[in-house]
Amino acid sequence: MNAAQMAIFFLLGGIILFFVFLYYVPVNLWITAQFSHVRVSLLKLVFMRIRRVPPRLIVEQMIIATKAGLNVTTDDLETHYLAGGSVPLVTKALVSADKANINLTFKQAAAIDLAGRNVFEAVQTSVNPRVINTPPVAAVAHDGIQLVANARVTVRTNISQLVGGAGEETIIARVGEGIVTSIGSSISHKEVLENPDKISKLVLSKGLDSGTAFEILSIDIADVDVGENIGAKLQIEQANADLRVADAKAEERRAMAVALEQEMRAKAQEAKAKVIEAEAEVPKAIAEALKNGHFGVLDYYKLQNMQADTEMRQSIAGNEKPSLGEGKKG
Repeated sequence: MNAAQMAIFFLLGGIILFFVFLYYVPVNLWITAQFSHVRVSLLKLVFMRIRRVPPRLIVEQMIIATKAGLNVTTDDLETHYLAGGSVPLVTKALVSADKANINLTFKQAAAIDLAGRNVFEAVQTSVNPRVINTPPVAAVAHDGIQLVANARVTVRTNISQLVGGAGEETIIARVGEGIVTSIGSSISHKEVLENPDKISKLVLSKGLDSGTAFEILSIDIADVDVGENIGAKLQIEQANADLRVADAKAEERRAMAVALEQEMRAKAQEAKAKVIEAEAEVPKAIAEALKNGHFGVLDYYKLQNMQADTEMRQSIAGNEKPSLGEGKKG
């Protein structure tokens, strides 16, 4: 290797080492921090790079915090970044809270951010309250008329309970429960239609925001519509049920009557069979009496004449009576 090649080799090596030095030792970033009155050493920036923390991100957020007068250190921002938090979002939230005179410390903001909530949006909601529209809530008054109400809940974030507090779904569920209770305790649906503010006052007095991440400022009933007549519908269903029970009982009685009639017919057939059987024994008895001499021929003919006379009388008694237009001759 000649002298020219050696010179080129050392030149390329020097350029590479220069860029590596600039990567691990961000001199430009350190100069920017010094002019922005952010006290951070060049060695600390090198250690950030070694710990895989972007120095530019930390320095830029420190400049914003310093200009806003916040008491934040580079160690706080670096720790929050390593914990998986969003450093720009926390810094932005702290600046907004400070301008709005909201008591928010870096520890609280970091905890809210690490809990998965948008800390900047929470601060904005504290400054500008948000309106939550509840879905239609149906309830029935004492007179059986159904009412469907829609409410608008104005809330703002409660920073102190944002970590561990219930969310928006809990507010909606509690407000819906309060509306159902208020309408259900009304004697008539007309009372609710005349004074819809009665619902909001009753619901607001229950302290529905306890244990939640919000503070309820007001509850306004946006709309109340009349639904179905649930009372009349239930009465109709009860009447239909009673009718079905009555039909079942009537069918049971009819079946019992049919069974009793069939039983009586069976007994009548049995009695008729016994009579026929008894009549069949009469000739045998007469023949036996004639044979033994207990019954004479004249007695037999006399019995026959008596029987014929009886049948004739029955036949005459069974004829139709003469009509009023027919009379006796003579």
